[in-house]
Amino acid sequence: MTFDLYRDAHGIPHLRAGDVLALARAQGRVTARDRAWQLEVERHRVRGTTAAFLGREALPWDRFARRARLEDTARRCHAALEERDPETAAWVRAYVEGVNEGLAAGARRAPEFARTGLAPGRWEPWTPFGVWLGTHILFAGFPAKLWREEVVRHLGPEAVGLFAADGPGTAGSNGWLVTGARTATGQAVIAGDPHRFIEEPGVYQQIRLACPEFDVLGLAVPGVPGIAHFAHTGTVAWAITNAMADYQDLYRERLRRTPDGVEALDPDGTWRPAPAHTESIEVAGAEGRPEEVEVIETARGPVVIGSPPPHGTTPAAGPEAAPRTPLALRHPPRVTGDLGFGALLPLLRARRVADVDRAFDRWAEPVNVVLAADTEGGTLHRIAGRVPVRAAANRVRPVPAWEPGHEWTGWHETPYGDLDDGLAVMANQRGPAAPLGTEFAPPHRADRIRALLGGRPRWRAADMPEIHTDTHLASAAPLLDHLAALDGLAPAPAALRERLLRWDRRMAADSADAAAYAAVRGALVRRLAAEPAFAVLADPPAYPEVFQPWLALLPRVGLALEHLLTAPDLYGIDRPALVRAALEETATTLGEGVTWGDTHLLAPWRALPPEAPGEAPQEPGLSGDHDCVLSTSSVPGLTDLAARASAARYVWDLARREDSRWIVPFGACGVPGDPHHRDQLPLWLTGGLAPVVTDWTLLTEEDVDHEDVDHE
Repeated sequence: MTFDLYRDAHGIPHLRAGDVLALARAQGRVTARDRAWQLEVERHRVRGTTAAFLGREALPWDRFARRARLEDTARRCHAALEERDPETAAWVRAYVEGVNEGLAAGARRAPEFARTGLAPGRWEPWTPFGVWLGTHILFAGFPAKLWREEVVRHLGPEAVGLFAADGPGTAGSNGWLVTGARTATGQAVIAGDPHRFIEEPGVYQQIRLACPEFDVLGLAVPGVPGIAHFAHTGTVAWAITNAMADYQDLYRERLRRTPDGVEALDPDGTWRPAPAHTESIEVAGAEGRPEEVEVIETARGPVVIGSPPPHGTTPAAGPEAAPRTPLALRHPPRVTGDLGFGALLPLLRARRVADVDRAFDRWAEPVNVVLAADTEGGTLHRIAGRVPVRAAANRVRPVPAWEPGHEWTGWHETPYGDLDDGLAVMANQRGPAAPLGTEFAPPHRADRIRALLGGRPRWRAADMPEIHTDTHLASAAPLLDHLAALDGLAPAPAALRERLLRWDRRMAADSADAAAYAAVRGALVRRLAAEPAFAVLADPPAYPEVFQPWLALLPRVGLALEHLLTAPDLYGIDRPALVRAALEETATTLGEGVTWGDTHLLAPWRALPPEAPGEAPQEPGLSGDHDCVLSTSSVPGLTDLAARASAARYVWDLARREDSRWIVPFGACGVPGDPHHRDQLPLWLTGGLAPVVTDWTLLTEEDVDHEDVDHE
């Protein structure tokens, strides 16, 4: 295999090869050299074997991965692609060959392998499908249906809207398109930032892929070939955000054991076999036998929660049995055998918006809003992905598998959106995807982006960080309105109230007023969650641990605070009294001179935590908040730490690709101690963007040692 590898000043790989297959192989190999530990963790995640080297803390995910049959679904999707699209299947295989060639060298660079005693395993042709599936299986937040089930069961269906918010397990993004009519160059600009749980190494990989057919740069998902979400081909560029569509269902199942195995009750009243088997999960450091997990699949899908009662016992029925009823997950890739990989090569080959549009016709999941523009003035604003047609109840909560009327009956046509005054804005708000979803993000980020874009007649690519870094918090209004209505306050709370009413509502890291607002908000959230009216939700059912973040009351109250403060009535709760108490508490406990950045610290996830607390880098304080354009999500009432933020930022300039910009939170390399492991962090913190280098003569060629590969 022959390819050329160049890097820019930030170590970002630029790859050039003689054909598509050689380029895919080069991408796999270089990714393995730069991100070997990350790739190995992802490979084990889809197989449900992470506890074997990460220990018992990884066991909840492994149980879920086994029960959800992620590996089997990945294998199915790969086999189906080989039949349906052999060219793309061969391209994926070439990427996998490159990964296997580079893993040994990558593992020698990564200290995590030595620390865990782990040897890199061999990738299979289906592994990239598993990486994609493992990354996105919880992306649509189907566990939120468990929360709604509890809310309906205890408080009634009218309470669902009170807690409607962007759930804690979902991921959002900002994105905007400015047409040539609104730019200084006369050509479009696309910009934005995906908001995800921040991981180290990062979930996106800056990369450039060039061969005689195309020359594309963008943000790839390590472990998956091509560049799916954010890219610029030179003549067309695109970006996505989470459409907040609902395309995964949970079915309450009636299961029984028989001498021949497990059976499930189908909607026609017939008990039919549900294939079942037991798998073992090795756990590092555990004494005794491995953990065992029973894997069951009904006609709806894999049973991810619960199990059948012992043989001879009648399955539970009725509303009171809901928390104990087994639940099966139905999601499009398991049904169709299609993960949308057929879109990846056409996207790389795209030259115009029409090409991008046709490529996204093949998209499966996650369901996204797409913005695209080309150098001929074409634009695109659409939804892409598979959303099943089924009863409205399926979208809200688990539905009974044994009752007719909850079957999937087809697929929704994906809607298209319009541009307004030369602009399109996507920020997980209700928009073109509204008919496909249940809960969406509040409109604050989208409204703020549109207002900022309307503030000047012409924009340049270099201006876009002004929008990326905006910290205005519109969602503060309801709490501030409650504060304004208070009277009869003691001097200290009164002074704090007046200070907050003068606050500019910007969640800047150096702002003591932002810290004070966050402290009052947190105190109020804790008081609301402690109210007897919500006590029934304080102790969630004993669902598997992996689903618990969606069921915790305190984060739910924090994320839905606006609704809870503005509802006409809230179960008789005296909200002014709680606001007063929160203000009085904060007036006595708030530290002198404390700023938002003192407590709102970046908190990245690492698969292998440091052996000692002092070994972890001191993470910086952040500006922004959940509903700011600069979305850095804390959990009000629980922690100010920010586990979610911009996993990348990008600006695609259609006038001159070399005027485009990008950044990731840490760096291009996943190896601790490498010069490019965290070198982009200072720029990311300030809202800066690294240049996109397109001139090969300005890059540094790296010697590619073709002998240092694993040919096993």
